[in-house]
Amino acid sequence: MPELPEVETVVRAIRPKIQQRTITNYANDWPRRVTTHDPAALRDQIVGQRVENVVRRAKFIIVELTHDYLILHLRMSGHLSVVSAETPPDPYVHDVFTLDNGDELRFRDVRKFGTVGLYSTLEALEAKLGPEPLEDSFTADVLQERIGKRKTKLKPLLLDQSFVAGIGNIYADEALFAAGIDPRRTADTLTREDIRKLHAAIRHVLQLGIEREGASIDTYVKPDGEKGDMQNAVLVFRRTGSPCYTCGTPIERIKLAQRSTHFCPNCQE
Repeated sequence: MPELPEVETVVRAIRPKIQQRTITNYANDWPRRVTTHDPAALRDQIVGQRVENVVRRAKFIIVELTHDYLILHLRMSGHLSVVSAETPPDPYVHDVFTLDNGDELRFRDVRKFGTVGLYSTLEALEAKLGPEPLEDSFTADVLQERIGKRKTKLKPLLLDQSFVAGIGNIYADEALFAAGIDPRRTADTLTREDIRKLHAAIRHVLQLGIEREGASIDTYVKPDGEKGDMQNAVLVFRRTGSPCYTCGTPIERIKLAQRSTHFCPNCQE
C-alpha cells in the first residue's frame, strides 16, 4: 500500500494539473468503491465544483472542492493520473473525473480496493488520525507524550494511523533500523535518547522517500507511469538474508501483528 511519501508524490504531481479546474462529469463502473454516496448522487454533487487545492493527510488524498472534500485512498493498487480525454480507455480505470479543459483525472485500480468519498467536513477523518510526522509541530516531546506508558510493540505501534499518520510497512522498518531499535521492543522500554533517535529517523526516512518520489516495490508508480527510486535506498526492507550494510549480519524477517518485519539483529537493540 502506498505510504506517506508515495501519496505525497502523487499529490504533488496531480495538484498543478487539476487545481482551479471545474469538474464537469464523473463516471464510475464499480459502485462499491464509493463509500459515501451512490455514484450518480456523487456526480450530481461534484459537477460544477472547482478544485481549490489538493493535499495529503496521512495516506489519504484530499481534493478540496468549492463546497466539499473529495477524499481518495489508493489502497493496494490504486493509481491516479491526469490525461487528455482522447487517451484510450483502460479497463482498470474505475473512476473518471472530467475537467473543464478536456482533461480527465483517472483512478486506475487493478484490485479495486481503492475508495472514493465525499464529505462536507474533515472532522470524521481527523478524528481517527494521529499527527503528521513531517510537520514542525511533531517534535520528539510530542512523540514521547504519545508513547506514554504504552506496552505495544514498536512496529505495530508505528503502523497505527491513530498514533502517527502515514507510516506503513516500508518506512516503519527503515525508521527502526535508522534509529537502531529492535522492532520487537515495547514502547514503554524506550529511553529519552531512544525516542529522540526514533523521532529523527522517522522524519529522515519519510523525507528521503519523498525526495526519491516513493518506493516502486510492488504496484506503485508515479502518476506519469515512471517508477519512484526509494526501493534503491532501503536498508532492511525486503532484504532478508542479505548482509546489513553497516555490520554485514544477514537481515532477518519475522512477523509482527501479521506484518512482515525486516531488521538487523546486530544493529538494532
